[in-house]
Amino acid sequence: MNDSAPPLADLKVLDISTIFAGPHCARYLADFGADVVKVEQPSGDSSRNIGWRAADGETLWWKLANRGKRAITLDLKNHEDLATLKRMLSVADVLVENLRPGKLEALGLIPDELIETNPKLTITRVTGFGQSGPYRNRPGFATLAEAMSGFSAMSGEAGGAPLLPPIALTDEVTGLAAAFATMVAVHSGGGQTVDVNLLETMMQIMGPLISAWHTEGYLQPRLGSGIAYSVPRGTYQASDGGWIAVSTSSDVIAQRVMKLIGVAEDERFQTFDGRIANREEVDKLMADWVKKRTLSEALESFELAEAAAAPVLNVGELSSDRHVADRGALVEVDGIVMQSLIAQLSKTPGSVRWAGRSLGADNGDLPGPDAVWFRE
Repeated sequence: MNDSAPPLADLKVLDISTIFAGPHCARYLADFGADVVKVEQPSGDSSRNIGWRAADGETLWWKLANRGKRAITLDLKNHEDLATLKRMLSVADVLVENLRPGKLEALGLIPDELIETNPKLTITRVTGFGQSGPYRNRPGFATLAEAMSGFSAMSGEAGGAPLLPPIALTDEVTGLAAAFATMVAVHSGGGQTVDVNLLETMMQIMGPLISAWHTEGYLQPRLGSGIAYSVPRGTYQASDGGWIAVSTSSDVIAQRVMKLIGVAEDERFQTFDGRIANREEVDKLMADWVKKRTLSEALESFELAEAAAAPVLNVGELSSDRHVADRGALVEVDGIVMQSLIAQLSKTPGSVRWAGRSLGADNGDLPGPDAVWFRE
């Protein structure tokens, strides 16, 4: 690979996964230059029919999750199409799939046999509950993982119903986890399977709450925007209707906030334990302080105090934020504005080359019987 090539330019990836978690995994690889081939059934991936649509009729989900990938259609129940996929797998570096456990094997794509044919192949398997265990055959949907992981049980207002996140949270973080695990396997020389699942990915982001249960039987209750170990922490409405989010997870920052709202001398509020023991009063003091100021006044006061706060932005406000613009955190690709790269690499940067393509856009370049991959 020459110095001007993207870092993963020598990586060949076949993505036969559907919906979001698996495609996101492959999308991150494509962003950094991997030659990713998205394989769909002739009827198309389900994400082509979910949610908002671009001017050309394709959904924005499709445009984002499958950006930077070639798009081909293969009917894997058809002998010739399956043979084409097997030829490509004989030289591929990565296969990303999210079929239920056993379904890949039922197609005649046995991982051990594929790796025997191609010893460098990494097979990334994304499921709801993993390749083993009593739940292995259950449907793999983000909602189920969010419900079972403990996340929803502690989400929501005190005394209210448990809440699910309003985005495809589990799919998004599992895509990241799968991309990371895939690159670990590739770096290790390939020749292995990667078992990534939605439930255990959500468990990873729960912090020490699982340890707290096993150590002292602690179960975090629903606290709205609050968290168990830091007060004040939440969103507070200003006099002009705007909302400010406040964090005091650092003791130094907490002391600055207590000084800002005029209660730094109160011994009850000088430690984490003291503030937590007086959660309701601290939250009320914080809310009353914010309510007496406009949002801009509250934010300016926090900035001068070198404390931690931010405005609560909607997506429209985020899109026009000067910091987001300066960082290039959004890009326009084929007429669609979307998130830019997950990380900026100083020496080997990636790029968003194109949005998700139309169904079968690259079928004309499919390798024939005497070839195994696309034309270089």
